[in-house]
Amino acid sequence: MADIARYPFLRHLRGSTTTHVQHLHNGTVRHSGVGASFWYRPLSAVLSEVPVDDRELPLLFHARTADFQDLTTQATVSFRIVDPAAVAGRIDFSIDPENGRWRGSPLDQVAGLLTETAQQYALNLIAGRSLADVLAGGVGPVRDAIAAGLGGDERLAATGLAILGVRVVALRPEPEVEKALLTPTRERVQADADKATYERRATAVERERAISENELQNKIELARREEQLVSQQGANARRSAEEKAAAARIATAAEAERTQVLAEANAQATRATGLAKADAEAAALAAYRDLPEAVLLGLALKELAANLPQIEHLALTPDLLAPVLAKLGARSDA
Repeated sequence: MADIARYPFLRHLRGSTTTHVQHLHNGTVRHSGVGASFWYRPLSAVLSEVPVDDRELPLLFHARTADFQDLTTQATVSFRIVDPAAVAGRIDFSIDPENGRWRGSPLDQVAGLLTETAQQYALNLIAGRSLADVLAGGVGPVRDAIAAGLGGDERLAATGLAILGVRVVALRPEPEVEKALLTPTRERVQADADKATYERRATAVERERAISENELQNKIELARREEQLVSQQGANARRSAEEKAAAARIATAAEAERTQVLAEANAQATRATGLAKADAEAAALAAYRDLPEAVLLGLALKELAANLPQIEHLALTPDLLAPVLAKLGARSDA
């Protein structure tokens, strides 16, 4: 809104960089431009102020498809007034010379014009298609139809409006219809999820089976190796026992052979000793055989005396000496 300063019989207007101000006096343009600043008489001046900045117009309207389904369209139209004089000649943008406010609602008229025009082009497209086709095509065809229609509309061009862009935010059917349309997709997604779950479970079961088989194979291999270990230990024990028995037999045979050799040696030694003793005895007997009896008796007594214990006292009685003396006397006589 322009700034207006009051003075007696005069007013001063100062515009902004985003508004176009036009001053008419008796049907003649006295001042016109963006950011204009001028003096005027309030009783004879006709002022209009047109915004020339970029503006956004949100749209929300309902359309009926070829299969009689209601579709809500939400879009946004960006526009700009490129010919302020033409717009001011078609739409009332006049302002009060006292306070600078619009006398009417010109922007509402512009919004209504753009809304109805954009809605008409969108309806022409949607009405010729089914709801499924419109939803499957997305917002692109609707956006292109609105942009092309507004860009080529002669009335908007003559009014001085330029369309900068069109954005379609959403195409939404009624909640019940939308839920019904989403059901097959949800079921398909759920089926895919169930399939993935079943496949995951099957994979888990297969992996568990593989793990169980692997554990069983490990147990079988362990049992086989334990069997081999037991067999090897038995063979080792048997071989050890056999070797010990063989060693014992060898030791026994060696001991027996040694004992036999010792016995034979002892027997030969004893035999040799006996023969030597026998020869000695025979020689002694041969030597004693030719000796007189008295000599033999003396030798016997000598041998006896040598083998008798020590005699400290010897008592000789006549009974003992008489026979000896008699024998000695007899031999003397002979």
